Amino acid sequence: MRAVAAVALLVALLAPAPAPAQESISPDRPDVSTSTTTVPRGAAQVETGVEYARTGRAGVDERELIVEVVLRAGVTDRLEARLQFEPLVRLGGPEDDTGHGDVTLSLKHRFLDARGAAPALGVLPFVKLPAAGAPIGSERPDFGIVGMAGFDLPAGFALDVNAGVAAVGVTRPGGYLAQGLAAVALQRDLIPDRLQGFVEAFFNTREERDGRDRLGADAGVVWKVARWLAVDLAVATTLAGRGPDHAVRSGVSVLLGR
Repeated sequence: MRAVAAVALLVALLAPAPAPAQESISPDRPDVSTSTTTVPRGAAQVETGVEYARTGRAGVDERELIVEVVLRAGVTDRLEARLQFEPLVRLGGPEDDTGHGDVTLSLKHRFLDARGAAPALGVLPFVKLPAAGAPIGSERPDFGIVGMAGFDLPAGFALDVNAGVAAVGVTRPGGYLAQGLAAVALQRDLIPDRLQGFVEAFFNTREERDGRDRLGADAGVVWKVARWLAVDLAVATTLAGRGPDHAVRSGVSVLLGR
């Protein structure tokens, strides 16, 4: 975890001034789905946020507070490298604990731009490193790949569609569990180039051997304070399966120049 903190500090100290005006920030938060948009070549983007979730199950109240950080670096016009980590995780309830979360490394590659009715297409392979101990982490690595499609729709709407598979490390007994992932997010500018709203549905199969599939939904807004700065807010709930009764996410994203 010290190495992750050192990398984050190095990026913050060495990054240039905010990106030139022609570059506009495009955060991959606070929704679950990932867009095909990549950070411009030679630029970096820092996305930070806090999530609070609460679950009431069988008369037991469970709470979770997570601080999230994602560092995105543009390698080419179509490829970005990503580092995601959770410097603080606070669990409240039967499994009471405080610590840091796991670390996820990934690459986002957009191999086809949108043209007319044809969507932009991309892939995002990832690996999660078991930096956190139980009960915060599974103490096993995960890996997988997500396919992404981005559609430009009439009346200023846009649609992001994700579908992926993952191998989730589990214990008792040890091994891997195949997991399916999917998300669909519909977005629209409420104020052109300033305020964007979205609604989303997401699904994943069980991530524990005795777990259940989950279907959830969220909605939120992203406000571009400047071309290089955005703030966001979203609320989420579980519609079916095991997951938080409600969750709130909010954060700040900054695009740093080339």
